[in-house]
Amino acid sequence: MEKFAFILHPLSLQDMEHLSPLMRYIPDPIIEACLKMKKPFKVSHITGIKSPYAEAEGWFIGCPLTAKQMVELPEEFVMDRIIESGKVAQELGAKIVGLGAFTSIVGDAGITVAKNLDIAVTSGNSYTVATAIQGTKQAAQMMGKDLKECRAVVVGATGSIGAASVRLLAKEVKHITLVARHMGPLEELAQELIEQNHCEVAVSQDIRTSLQEADIVITVTSALDFLIEPGDLKPGAVVCDVARPRNVSRDVSLKRNDVLVIEGGVINVPGDVDFHFNFGFPPHTSYACMAETMILALDGRYENFSLGRSLDINKINLISQLADKHNFKMAGFRNFERAVSTQHIEEVKHNAQHALAVHGC
Repeated sequence: MEKFAFILHPLSLQDMEHLSPLMRYIPDPIIEACLKMKKPFKVSHITGIKSPYAEAEGWFIGCPLTAKQMVELPEEFVMDRIIESGKVAQELGAKIVGLGAFTSIVGDAGITVAKNLDIAVTSGNSYTVATAIQGTKQAAQMMGKDLKECRAVVVGATGSIGAASVRLLAKEVKHITLVARHMGPLEELAQELIEQNHCEVAVSQDIRTSLQEADIVITVTSALDFLIEPGDLKPGAVVCDVARPRNVSRDVSLKRNDVLVIEGGVINVPGDVDFHFNFGFPPHTSYACMAETMILALDGRYENFSLGRSLDINKINLISQLADKHNFKMAGFRNFERAVSTQHIEEVKHNAQHALAVHGC
């Protein structure tokens, strides 16, 4: 039996209400103070994962800090909490631990965590990229788009997931705009793409202007607030929101019936898996980052995998191959905890065609 663990944390104080409805009546500063004092702990035992080649069990480990706290508290304090979480996994018998959400962003993106543990560490970002690109391409094709004629925008283009997404997506589209806060790294990445002659490339620090003509959007920043609102997108746009917390406002889905928003990386896990914890997904499915940790365990690859600020394209290809080997598959599309059906996509496609015809586009 192979063994793994995955570190979770609340993205916001609102997430604490899933644990107890009484949390909504407790002032935020009190909850934050309690979280800061609480030590990492075992959340649940994960059972039933079975591929044609191996079986695995694992554990969810709770790192009791919100995304906001991970950004605002001293980095040394946050890193200590993440390392402590990894040691809980170690004590439970895990041989590899995955870093969920902001635990993979703080500091040097997992490298220091790995140095302080006796087990392997991964962020899960390689499989996150692979499934985000796969899902985006599939959704665009279902919307009737020819990728070779599409204008794409990647928001958060210089982060580890963003840059890897750029390198893969640039091979598929006509034009790509890279958006991030700092112009220097943007221009370096753009120059790399230009030298490889993949497609037309532009850079920008202005999200809203960049989105106006985008056919495809991948957004993957570590922002705590929404970056994309209903008025930012043109009819027919396909948006893959890989970020947690989300970069795309819920209002986009509520107010724009001519735009398709999907979440990156919802994965079917093989076997009769039971997570014994509700993180908002249907039974037998997980985030891609969680799935990467499971895949590596099932394959007996107890080695540091997706760490640091730069992802290896070869590892992205490898984890995709291992996913196929162990029967991990895309589980359709989701958006704000709801399944996105084929019928819904057809409706969005029809509404987009109507909106473009009305506006003479």
